[in-house]
Amino acid sequence: MRDRARFVNTEPDRILKKGGLATGSAIVYSAASFSYRCAIAPSVRLNIRLLEVVKPSIMYRIPFDRVNWVTSSFLIGTALIALIGVPIYLVKVGIDWFQFAMFFFYVTATMMSITVGYHRLFSHLSFKAKLPVKLFTLVFGACAFENSCLNWASDHRRHHKHVDHDEDPYDISKGFFWAHIGWLLFKLNPEPPMDNVADLRKDKLVMWQHNHVHWIGLVVGLVIPTVIGYYWNLSHGMNPMTGALGGFLIAGIARIVVAQHCTFFINSLCHTVGRQPYSTSHSARDSAIMAFLTFGEGYHNYHHEFQHDYRNGVKPWQWDPSKWTIWTLSKFGLADGLRRVPDSRILLAEMGEARRKAQQQLAEMRELAHGPAQRAADAVHELVEKLSANYHELEKAVSDRVQLSREVLNGWQDETRSMMRELRRMSQIQAA
Repeated sequence: MRDRARFVNTEPDRILKKGGLATGSAIVYSAASFSYRCAIAPSVRLNIRLLEVVKPSIMYRIPFDRVNWVTSSFLIGTALIALIGVPIYLVKVGIDWFQFAMFFFYVTATMMSITVGYHRLFSHLSFKAKLPVKLFTLVFGACAFENSCLNWASDHRRHHKHVDHDEDPYDISKGFFWAHIGWLLFKLNPEPPMDNVADLRKDKLVMWQHNHVHWIGLVVGLVIPTVIGYYWNLSHGMNPMTGALGGFLIAGIARIVVAQHCTFFINSLCHTVGRQPYSTSHSARDSAIMAFLTFGEGYHNYHHEFQHDYRNGVKPWQWDPSKWTIWTLSKFGLADGLRRVPDSRILLAEMGEARRKAQQQLAEMRELAHGPAQRAADAVHELVEKLSANYHELEKAVSDRVQLSREVLNGWQDETRSMMRELRRMSQIQAA
């Protein structure tokens, strides 16, 4: 008897169907890797023979009626200019310290405006800011060409509400490419309503930026670096047109591409690679590397668990310039109302996840337990019991709103980490 096929449908799949892709064989696989529809019989092995079951007549066709032409042209065009134009400029003209200084300023101002402004201030309301901070982040946020703050916040709030589900605009379950940039290249079907930003619509500055975002980005993000480069070279006896071209290419186009893809990697890479110390109920992960590249946004597992905290890197040693900037602004009276998750709740989440992992490892060990392995399983069981006891004690303290001292919390945290190290050691011994 023929096996019944299992179908996996996604938003990219609907794009394929809209484009007229036939699905008559045992498996249909998109060569572009960002959209797919699989009808896989359980007996079919997904190995190199995958190519043998694809009918030669099946042709992948892009549904041009769903392409977001303006956005796609901009994203692809700027990337090509950065990849081709910048190296040619550097070979022909050489490295100019002023151009790279301007690039550094612009990429910092742009990225901080996204992280501090678009993300933590406007999307999550994790603190309140005075007019100069709001104006700066809205102006330089527009220079990232990631749409207006109103649109950005609406998409991001929807992402948090429906993470890993179909309503999530950049749902990672639809593929890495889709979460990274595919959701921008194609029009979402249906277009999600902007019904979750009523608070931001009342902000006149946000609405001013929303109505003029492209002009702001064009003038401040592209024209001004070009003009500065022109007059810098002119005032130093160099070719002004070379300076203008350098400002346009390096502080303008290259900076836009770098800033955008660092942001996009939060939606893709930080939902694919990294640690999950606070929760595995969603795909978000912590990545120290991405935190370094995105001014602190890489601690994504923590952020999805405690999205209203103004900090992403909650540990003192974690790289989070956005957190430090917000804190510094508060000391100068430019920000207030900084929202922080209590340390006890953070530790409770860590202990809960540690207990879950320990219980999972214990269950796996017991399946193979015999002789020495049984004694190892018994030792792990004792660790699980201790973790559970500490977890329930802290859970009750948090529920009863008991104020715990820093020393007590640190003691529990150190004990939890010590037990997890012992658990990993036992796991390595068993594997050996």
